[in-house]
Amino acid sequence: MLQKLLIALVLATAVAPAAHARSMAERLDQAAAGDHRAEASRARDIYRHPKETLLFFGLKPDMTVVEIWPSAGWYTDILAPVLRDGGKLYAARFAVSWDKAPDWAKDRDKAFLARMAGRPDVFDQVVPTEILPPNFIDAAPKGTVDMVLTFRNVHNWAKAGTADAMFAVFMDLLKSGGVLGVEEHRAKPGTSFDEQVRTGYMTEQYVIETAELAGFRFVGKSEVNANSKDTKDYPEGVWTLPPTLRLGDKDRDRYLAIGESDRMTLKFVKP
Repeated sequence: MLQKLLIALVLATAVAPAAHARSMAERLDQAAAGDHRAEASRARDIYRHPKETLLFFGLKPDMTVVEIWPSAGWYTDILAPVLRDGGKLYAARFAVSWDKAPDWAKDRDKAFLARMAGRPDVFDQVVPTEILPPNFIDAAPKGTVDMVLTFRNVHNWAKAGTADAMFAVFMDLLKSGGVLGVEEHRAKPGTSFDEQVRTGYMTEQYVIETAELAGFRFVGKSEVNANSKDTKDYPEGVWTLPPTLRLGDKDRDRYLAIGESDRMTLKFVKP
């Protein structure tokens, strides 16, 4: 009898992680299929792979998560329902309280908050905060966060000269062992810093070195958001491609055929 109990315990332990992974994948599928998502957002799934990306980062439904600069809320749509019952989501927006915040940022933020208010069944547990060092650094209580996520934002901080300060805030927010997940447009190795800022494509080396300078340990990367069609040599940088399509109708079909940018997907841990 004892032997049978031991065997049952071993089997239960062995299948538990797989069962949890399936459960998390199912939660993400359900969130992605929710009627709160616009059709235009769903159309981006083939480029952004939200389920695979968040599984790589190790998202769990009971985590405390900070999403950095959610913009219009593309990833918030996925994160909010997954974390609503057992976890906590802070939406750390661009600091519109900043006296120099541009009007476009304020307008976008109003739309983001209004959309969340319109669907309390999905977003009622999301905590809106702001982040923009050095004055806006209280995106969540320090040392309480399991995961910080940022999607296609590093180029903005590099241009503004605030990348080091942002990554330092992420370090302060996270618990020991907490995860930083970064997705960013990926430049060719060896691209100069000026060219990175001009085009919006950053090198993996830049992002990794910036994170490590803040004290993070690089865990690994996924190629889930890679795009081999992206040649990264466009007149208007990464904004030439969809969804921005800055050139309008000029060569539109060509850029639509390329799709969204080639992206790095990097995972870091706070020691």
